[in-house]
Amino acid sequence: MSMIQKEIGPFQVQAYHKGAFVPVCKADVLGQWSVFFFYPADFTFVCPTELEDLANLYPQFQDIGCEIYAVSCDTHFVHKAWHDASERIQKIQYPMLADPTHVLSQDFAVYIEAEGVAERGTFVVNPEGKIVAYEVNAGNVGRNADELLRKVQACQFVHQHGDEVCPAKWQPGAETLKPSLDLVGQL
Repeated sequence: MSMIQKEIGPFQVQAYHKGAFVPVCKADVLGQWSVFFFYPADFTFVCPTELEDLANLYPQFQDIGCEIYAVSCDTHFVHKAWHDASERIQKIQYPMLADPTHVLSQDFAVYIEAEGVAERGTFVVNPEGKIVAYEVNAGNVGRNADELLRKVQACQFVHQHGDEVCPAKWQPGAETLKPSLDLVGQL
């Protein structure tokens, strides 16, 4: 079943963010673009490479009005310990959400009950709280923050310009398409 246009459910979790523990709830997400970036666990192998990749591009996500929420089933205490222990994780300026009760990972359908961890899932959520793009990777395959940024930018563009669509590899400023009868069979 597709998650596209699914409204995220209510939640309230703790986060480790900029040296403090802070609550984050659905109301904090509404009114802005967001990425929920689920990963299996702190103190692992592929996860820190992905989170560092996102940290390196975080200013660009902020420039386009998009917040990043990294999410694992670890507690906020474990997020702090990992932040203190890892040079890669120390670069993170976005909130690291703790989901030990699995409220988020179950709502986004990425919870692996047998293992007690989340799949490697990425969800782009619009300002109305609806999922407009997502992908779920196998646990041993890392994601690309550059492509995620491009995908968010494309989602934002079509959100603003409902009569235009973004072709493959579209970048901001590039030509878009206006679906019409005249284009059928011409591309």
